[in-house]
Amino acid sequence: MEHDLRALDRLQLNVTRRLDGLLHGDYLGLLPGPGTEAGEAREYRAGDDVRRMDWPVTARTTVPHVRTTIADRELETWLAVDLSPSLDFGTVGMLKRELAEGAVAAFAYLAGRGGNRIGAVVTEGGPAKAIPPRPGRGGARSLLRTVTTLPRGEGAGDLAELIDKTRRHARRRGLAIVISDFLEDEDDPSDWPRELRRLAVRQQVLCVEILDPAELALPDVGVLDLMDPETGATVEVQTGNARFRARYAEAAAEQRRRIAAGIRSGGASHLRLSTGSDWLRDIAAFIAQRRHLAAYR
Repeated sequence: MEHDLRALDRLQLNVTRRLDGLLHGDYLGLLPGPGTEAGEAREYRAGDDVRRMDWPVTARTTVPHVRTTIADRELETWLAVDLSPSLDFGTVGMLKRELAEGAVAAFAYLAGRGGNRIGAVVTEGGPAKAIPPRPGRGGARSLLRTVTTLPRGEGAGDLAELIDKTRRHARRRGLAIVISDFLEDEDDPSDWPRELRRLAVRQQVLCVEILDPAELALPDVGVLDLMDPETGATVEVQTGNARFRARYAEAAAEQRRRIAAGIRSGGASHLRLSTGSDWLRDIAAFIAQRRHLAAYR
């Protein structure tokens, strides 16, 4: 489904209003890490944030000191966006694809408001396509339009290839955000955790996992005809069988554990977004938590 410009404008406006309302304070980088570098230590002054106390210097000089921070506003953010056919699924008012596109809008906006350059590598099923980075909010707007209007590919996307291509384009240090459902053919899996590790050598990496509640637990709604959007294969399932639903939930939980383990082994942060939740609030809560933790480092 192609987006018209009005739909994209509504999405961007919603993202801008909600995130500006949920996130407070000056821009100090999208996430703690390369966007906020340690500065010099100086003597404590009334009103300074005590969470910035530099205890080693304070102990050495016996005079309270705080550590300043320097906002690095010339970083590049790269989005690795998986829009392969497995995201054409949704049971609670929106498709996973629409949620992934919303995540693109949110993170592009957050990066762009600091003046950083934003680029993307996208797969719609088939070979990944690169979108050169552009600065600021104008770059974020242009990127969203390009991502959401790319022609559909055929077949499953290759997540490892998507991450590898992102690494090859992200030559400058900065932030890389991988947006995917991380679902792959269990008979022919790719080694995407290895590619994550390679990407994380020079980039701070965040993996945004997209899911739908029905992928975690099946509702009791009788007979369902399910189709694999990447292969077209169909199967009929009887959701009224409690034992079947329990086995499904157990297998789904194990699948999510494997995904989480792969992300951890790749040295990346992990944010899970669901079509059944307030995903913008979840993004804001994640960023606020990371900033809070960074304040105590």
